[in-house]
Amino acid sequence: MRRWTAALACLAALVALACDGSGEASPRPSGTPAPGEPRVLVALGDSVSTGYGSCLVLVSCERNSWSTGDGLRVESLYRRLRADAPGLRAYNRAVPGARAAALTGQARSAVRDRADLVTVLIGANDACRGDVDDMTPVATFRDQVDAALGVLREGRPKARVLVVSIPDLYRLWQIGHTEPRAVRAWSRGVCPSLLADATSTAPAAAARRARVRDRIEAYDGQLRAACRAYGSRCRWDGGAVHRHRFDLDQVNALDWFHPNATGQGRLAEVAWNASGWSGLTRAR
Repeated sequence: MRRWTAALACLAALVALACDGSGEASPRPSGTPAPGEPRVLVALGDSVSTGYGSCLVLVSCERNSWSTGDGLRVESLYRRLRADAPGLRAYNRAVPGARAAALTGQARSAVRDRADLVTVLIGANDACRGDVDDMTPVATFRDQVDAALGVLREGRPKARVLVVSIPDLYRLWQIGHTEPRAVRAWSRGVCPSLLADATSTAPAAAARRARVRDRIEAYDGQLRAACRAYGSRCRWDGGAVHRHRFDLDQVNALDWFHPNATGQGRLAEVAWNASGWSGLTRAR
């Protein structure tokens, strides 16, 4: 009995090491920043930025976050930046299930963290609702994003913000609706506005999916416009993440929706190439 107890304790410890929980974020370890180096990177957004589903189970796994991850499996923005700024710290304020309405609260946390660099990836949950009629209206989405960016601009006026486009969820349906394992997982309530009845060819189902696709593209348009309105300290990824052609081998095999570690790595690479941040830590 003691051996079973010890084995279970070891398994729990391994899961804890592999998967960060969704509680209060803690900073990544750091050295002493050099003058002019960014000191704090903060991730805002939803489950994708928490690394959800990229470890052993369907929980947040921040070590694999494309933005702030410090694990060895993902060459995150944080790890890339630390190559030249070893004093950089990172906080992950993203929350699984978050919609744009939650972004302002996360932005306030970034201000308290004294963020110098901020990543924003939001919008999938505004489209992934129980029904297409429940999707966040485009004007409301824009107001909520503007409010959050306004908090950052007022509280951390010198911070640099990277706004990332929403991954192409419609493509996920296109490549996954012929995969029985994906269809079974989606039937348990994964993004029902888009992925419910994934194999249906009925006109109503096709029209529903098209509405979700169009809404995500509209959200991306508003994210681009909101970043432009923010000013020169905000960088839009130019739609790079949305254009990236993710494959099924880049999503986890549990919900067939969230990026696995490979997908997080590809997301990090695409976002990094679009960020313009590669020279920040060398301009001292």
